[in-house]
Amino acid sequence: MTPPSQAQWFGHPKGLFVLFMTELWERFSYYGMRAILVLYLTASVTGANPGLGWTNTEALTFYGWYGFSVYMASLPGGYLADRFLGQKKTVLIGALLLALGHLTLAFQNMQAFYGGIFLIVLGVGLLKPNISTMVGGLYAQHDIRRDKGFTIFYIGINLGAAFAPILVGWVAYQYGWHYGFALAGIGMLLSLILYAQGQKHLVGVGDFLGKSSHAEDRAKLRQPLTQVEKDRIWVLLLSFLIVVTFWGAYEQAGGLMNLYAEQKPIVIYWAWKFRLPGFSP
Repeated sequence: MTPPSQAQWFGHPKGLFVLFMTELWERFSYYGMRAILVLYLTASVTGANPGLGWTNTEALTFYGWYGFSVYMASLPGGYLADRFLGQKKTVLIGALLLALGHLTLAFQNMQAFYGGIFLIVLGVGLLKPNISTMVGGLYAQHDIRRDKGFTIFYIGINLGAAFAPILVGWVAYQYGWHYGFALAGIGMLLSLILYAQGQKHLVGVGDFLGKSSHAEDRAKLRQPLTQVEKDRIWVLLLSFLIVVTFWGAYEQAGGLMNLYAEQKPIVIYWAWKFRLPGFSP
């Protein structure tokens, strides 16, 4: 009988689909909350669906620092996994913190708001850099299926990111901002449950090398970087200078463009209706 950790589905390890669904719901929760965050911050404190009443400048500044913190947290998150916990355990802790963070935002007070944001930053920092590493660990170094495996995994990211703004945004407008945050939290709970239930398909993947029974695995923690690895780090640092422009523009979707679409919906509608040059709905 094939051990669960070696079972295949559509020619790929079943562990890939555990990580696929985990990341799908993690991205659902993140992009769902991201879709309504700035709108909640700028919504009037009175009315049927009250927000915090911040100015656009205050909301966009907060959103910018939030986005910066989320992705910068990946650096200590990756280090913690490599040196102390392993990717598997770090992802589990990150998923738990994310679920708690999103659900905390469902409560209507400022302590819950700031506390929820803080937990989300920690959770994404622990989960995001390490779950991708686990995908690579499902395959041998030169397995020709590895590229396809990452493509399948990335489809999960896109599915979660595509449906979240629609569903969470609809719930937030129909029932209230905090119900939208709660829906994002439910998505993260599903992610956590799926990941915990799928551990049998992840045996030997993302474990902490310091506790490995193989001496060569433990020795890897003490090995200095090779020249090739150092060169790759320099390439990454240089690429940061390039991609920061793209991601700076991309994040306007959750910030400035969100406000623009809310304040000028008729412009968006007619631009789509007449297919104005350069406009893509």
